[in-house]
Amino acid sequence: MADRARTVWNGAAELGEGPVWDTRDAALWFVDIKRPAVHRVDPADGAHRSWPAPAQIGWVLPAEGGGFLAGLQTGLAHFDPATGAFTHLCAVEPDRPGNRLNDATVGPDGVVWFGSMDDAARAATGQVHRWDGAQATVTGIAPVTITNGPAVSPDGSTLYHVDTLGGAIHAVPVTGHGTTGAGRVLVTIDPADGTPDGVSTDAAGNIWLGMWGGWSARCYDPAGTLLREVRLPAAQVTKIAFGGADLRTAFATTARLGLDPAALAAQPEAGAVFAFDVDVPGRPLPLARLRR
Repeated sequence: MADRARTVWNGAAELGEGPVWDTRDAALWFVDIKRPAVHRVDPADGAHRSWPAPAQIGWVLPAEGGGFLAGLQTGLAHFDPATGAFTHLCAVEPDRPGNRLNDATVGPDGVVWFGSMDDAARAATGQVHRWDGAQATVTGIAPVTITNGPAVSPDGSTLYHVDTLGGAIHAVPVTGHGTTGAGRVLVTIDPADGTPDGVSTDAAGNIWLGMWGGWSARCYDPAGTLLREVRLPAAQVTKIAFGGADLRTAFATTARLGLDPAALAAQPEAGAVFAFDVDVPGRPLPLARLRR
């Protein structure tokens, strides 16, 4: 399949992240963490809307009962696009004010898995958490400085999470009652190629990875074998989401963060959202559990 990327939105996000396709309105939703906002783009006509967020925002996920579950630096919240309101649900890591939430996904059962990180990217204080619709709990996964992902296998049996500074994708079994077993390193990234960012899984269980500083998105099979690499017009690729009518369009968020004037001149579309075609479709994302 030809690796031709097209621009969906060129709004120069400082730190574009958390792309998610919402089947309810056939649109792509994503966030800008550092210029805190929620964005919506309709790829059919390019229509764009945005809503300011009250704190750094790592992600929004379509939720049961309407609206979205949002991961803010201040904790989890319900986001209502009709009013723009964020309603606080629970604090996460209130004892670590230097941390923020970074990335998330929804498992087949509606459980949300999400990670935190040291906002200064120095201390190993980032944890992987689980939200069951009522409360957030810390998993037994060892803390790292920057968590990314997680992503869940189609059958819900494996959680993939990224240690960005450690340059690795880890595979962790999901056991009874949403607990996690002993993990293993699935993929190690050569620093010369960039650093691993967000991960997503497609319908076949392949793992798609955004390559920060790598100008690309990569696809690995569940055994960790590289299947495909798609080059993009921006260096800081953060995460992939699958959308469109048949879920065979991959959308990639990118960032301008950390780029000097020369780098920005060399990549005028840094911070844009790009799309390319995939032969294996994604999976409809389950609605996040939300008991209010």
